[in-house]
Amino acid sequence: MKEEIAVDKDLFSDSTASVVEGCRLPVRMRNTEDWPLAEVLSVKDVCNIRMFYVHYIDCKFVDAMFPRKDGPQVGTGMSTPKKVGGTTGSSRPSSPLAASSASDLTVNGSALLAAAIQKRNGRKRKIGEKEEPSPGSIIPIPPAKKLIKIEKEIPAIPPILPPAVISDSCTVPSSDSVCEVGDANSPAPPSTPAPTTPGPRQSGSLVTHHDDVVTRMKNIQMIELGKHRIKPWYFAPYPQEMVHQACIYICEFCLKYRKSEKCLERHLMKCNLRHPPGNEIYRKQTISFFEIDGRKNKAYAQNLCLLAKLFLDHKTLYYDTDPFLFYVMTEVDSRGFHIVGYFSKEKESSEDYNVACILTLPPYQRKGYGKLLIEFSYELSKFEGKTGSPEKPLSDLGLLSYRSYWAFTICDILMNMKPSSEGERPQITINEICEMTSIKKEDVVSTLQHLNLINYYKGQYVLILNEEAMKNCIKNKEKWKLHIDPKCLHWTPKDWSKRGKW
Repeated sequence: MKEEIAVDKDLFSDSTASVVEGCRLPVRMRNTEDWPLAEVLSVKDVCNIRMFYVHYIDCKFVDAMFPRKDGPQVGTGMSTPKKVGGTTGSSRPSSPLAASSASDLTVNGSALLAAAIQKRNGRKRKIGEKEEPSPGSIIPIPPAKKLIKIEKEIPAIPPILPPAVISDSCTVPSSDSVCEVGDANSPAPPSTPAPTTPGPRQSGSLVTHHDDVVTRMKNIQMIELGKHRIKPWYFAPYPQEMVHQACIYICEFCLKYRKSEKCLERHLMKCNLRHPPGNEIYRKQTISFFEIDGRKNKAYAQNLCLLAKLFLDHKTLYYDTDPFLFYVMTEVDSRGFHIVGYFSKEKESSEDYNVACILTLPPYQRKGYGKLLIEFSYELSKFEGKTGSPEKPLSDLGLLSYRSYWAFTICDILMNMKPSSEGERPQITINEICEMTSIKKEDVVSTLQHLNLINYYKGQYVLILNEEAMKNCIKNKEKWKLHIDPKCLHWTPKDWSKRGKW
C-alpha cells in the first residue's frame, strides 16, 4: 500500500529534514491509530509543502492519496538508507534491509551521529559480503505448512477433473524453465548461459512490470474523464511532460490525453468521435458493446491500455496491441457513448483464454457492470462453441468478481434442474455444466470445491446443493439486475488462424 503525505515546511526541524528517500520509519495510517513500518519512495516540494510518497510494508490495499497534517514523531524509530560502495550509476539510495541494526535509531541528534558513524563504517565493507552467525546464535526456522490437514479436508479429484488453483500470490514458472530432480549428494550440473533469443508470448497480456522503484510509485495525481475526476491507483507510463501536471485531461471518446483543460476544449472541437471506433455488436436499452481490433485501431487501443494501467497493477498491455481484440462497454445518452469498462482477449489463445485484461472504471464500480462484462465474455464463448477462462493469475478484485459469477451461474443451474422421472433426484455431470455455461472444467471444479458442494460418496463424486448455497444464490439473484440478452448480440466469430484476416 502506498500513500502520499504532505508536511508543511514551517514544521520542519533538523531531525525531520533527515528523512530522505529510502528511509524506513513508522507512519500513521489514515483514519486509524496504527503506525505500520513504511519506506519513503520519493520526496518532492510542491507549493512550500514537502510531499513524502511512502510504501507501507506488508500491506495489501488499494493505493490511497491523502494529506498528512502531523509531522514525523520523535522517538518512533527510523532506519536510514545505507550507501553501498560501487553504486555510482544511480542517485537514489538503496532501501535498507529489514534486519538492519539501524532500525531502532530515533530521530534525534545522537541518533543521527550514530547513523553517520555507521554509514562511514559501512563504506569499508565489501559488496556482497555476508555476515556469518556467531557460534551461540539461534537461527529461526519458518514453520512448515500443514499440507496433510488440507489433504484430509479436501478430497482428491481424479485426473479427469483436475482442480484449478486460482491464487493471486502464486508464482507460475515460465514454460521455458526446466526443473531437474536428482540425488541430493550428486554434483550440480555445469551452468549454461541462457539463450538470448526471445521466446513466444506466454500470456494474453504483457506479464507484470518489473518491481523496481519507478513502477512502484504512482506518477499521476488526477485524471479527468468526461464528467468524472478520478484519482489513479497505480503507475502508468504516460509521457514525462504529462506526469508533472496536476491533472491529465482525457477525451472520453477517443481517449487522447491533454495537459490542460483549454487543450482538451480545442481537441473536442476537432474530435468527430462520439463512440469508440469499431463495430457495435450489442445494444440493449442504454448498454452497448463495441468490438475494436487492436491492429486496425492501434492508437485507440494503446490509449485504452494506458488508461487501464492507472487502475490495474497486476498486468496490462502497453503497445503490442495487434494480436488482441478489445470489447468496450458504454452507456449512451444524448451526448454520445461513454466508456464504462472493457476487456481484451487474444485473437488466438493456445490456453483457451477468453479474457486477457478486464476493468470497470472506478465511477461505475459496485453497480453490476463487472459481472456484466464477465457474462458478455462467456456469451462470446458460447457463440464460438467452446469453453473459456480468464487469464491466470487473477488479481484480488478479479478473483472475487469471477468467483461470484461462477458461483451464481452454477448454483442457478443446479437449483433449476428437474428430475428425468418421478421419484428420482436430478442428475448432471461436470461436462454438462461446462457445455451450458462455457465455463472451463477447472473453474467449475474449483468453484464447487470453494462452495463445498462436491463430496465423495460410495466410491463416486456427487454434487450436494446445501441450504446455505441456495440462500446465497437467491440473494445474489435479487441484487444482480443487469444481464446479457443473447438476442441483442449480433456477432459472428472469425477464424484468426488465417493471417489474411489480421
